[in-house]
Amino acid sequence: MVDARMPEFPRGFRWGAATAAFQIEGSTTADGRGPSIWDTFTAEPGRVVDGSNALVASDSYRRYRDDIALLAELGATDYRFSISWPRVQPVGSGAANAAGLDHYERFVDALAEAGIAPLATLYHWDLPQPLEDAGGWLVRDTAERYAEYVGLVLDRLGDRVDRWITLNEPAMTTLEGYALGTQAPGRTLMLGALPTVHHQLLGHGLAVAAIRAAGTAEVGITNNHTLVVPASDRPADLLAAGAFDIVYNRIFIDPVLTGAYPDLSAFGLERFPGLEPGDLEVISAPLDFYGVNSYNPTYVAAPAEGSEFALAGLPFEPVAPPEGTPVTGFDWPVVPEAFTELLVGLRRDYGDALPPVVVTENGASYVDEVVPGDDGEPAVHDDERIAYLDGHLRAVAEAIDQGVDVRGYFVWSLVDNFEWAQGYTQRFGLVHVDFETGERTRKDSFDWYRRVIARQRR
Repeated sequence: MVDARMPEFPRGFRWGAATAAFQIEGSTTADGRGPSIWDTFTAEPGRVVDGSNALVASDSYRRYRDDIALLAELGATDYRFSISWPRVQPVGSGAANAAGLDHYERFVDALAEAGIAPLATLYHWDLPQPLEDAGGWLVRDTAERYAEYVGLVLDRLGDRVDRWITLNEPAMTTLEGYALGTQAPGRTLMLGALPTVHHQLLGHGLAVAAIRAAGTAEVGITNNHTLVVPASDRPADLLAAGAFDIVYNRIFIDPVLTGAYPDLSAFGLERFPGLEPGDLEVISAPLDFYGVNSYNPTYVAAPAEGSEFALAGLPFEPVAPPEGTPVTGFDWPVVPEAFTELLVGLRRDYGDALPPVVVTENGASYVDEVVPGDDGEPAVHDDERIAYLDGHLRAVAEAIDQGVDVRGYFVWSLVDNFEWAQGYTQRFGLVHVDFETGERTRKDSFDWYRRVIARQRR
């Protein structure tokens, strides 16, 4: 097992774990919750690889006190969780659902009792289905509806939550949800999905304005970033990697930090779809922190003739990593030094425009097995996950040494959960969940991370 000792992180560094409402809560019809796009998506045969759904998931809506107890045992300073929009506003507009807000009020109060600070994500992919029926993130009105929902949450929880994340990974909503159709809402629009970028970011800007108006809470956004690596030094592959970097990374960060979209001429576009006068000023309002979710680098080449990417008119194609690269259970390459390069690159490219960074998600899925431990109690020996986390935490420390202002690190995830279109086939948690009984079993990685935090907080 990797030794828990780490380079020393800055004083006041925040340590925690992350989850998302749809993935852990279950109780999808309890207390007036309405349907989301993910309820609809998972109900369609063939959408989820194991045919499962999130009706129960980790049962955290009912067992949230168990999860908070785990966080306290872990020594976490913070918990990054998300608020379910359809619990708060079941049809995506109109009055708040009091029962849903009551739950989150009890939840945040329980965190406070445990001495754990809330880092609340306002939108983690669970768009109310009626809004999708009206056009979803393809239409501008959804940004307005989102701002309305944010106001309802602030009215109830604004006196209890000091830090907010507006959106989680808008890139995945656009690319997988609307362009490729591999995640909810399952549309296959390819470049026709681009308006969802702008409308999500506009919603982000409107939410920032609402949070600023409500008080002194800190606010940021979380984007999923990958270091893009050309498959070779051939000019075609270099151009392909640059184009992929634009569509995966830069169209989601440039407007927020610089107030402008990157050049989209590689995609045959002169103007970003949906952009109206004044929008970029709203989107680029100053932030208190910038959330980075990152798991692995992506290797990119020019599209092969006849591939689905070439047929769709895209100038790139993701390819397998170099032979011999270790991979996770998701077949994601494990390259910790790429994480350092990514963080240092953000600082290099955006300079003083980059706010302090919080690593809001980082982790790995592996095949986990519950076995009898030395004391006869259930145990999960997940040395590969420990090695992954150890390497990536050291990568963060190296980025800090190179001048990146990183303020916190959140493991994905606290508990095993419903992993979107992968159902229950992928386990990321520090804590194993028996999805039949809800029983929680701490993995070796839980104890490893607990020791890391304890040493850093001394």
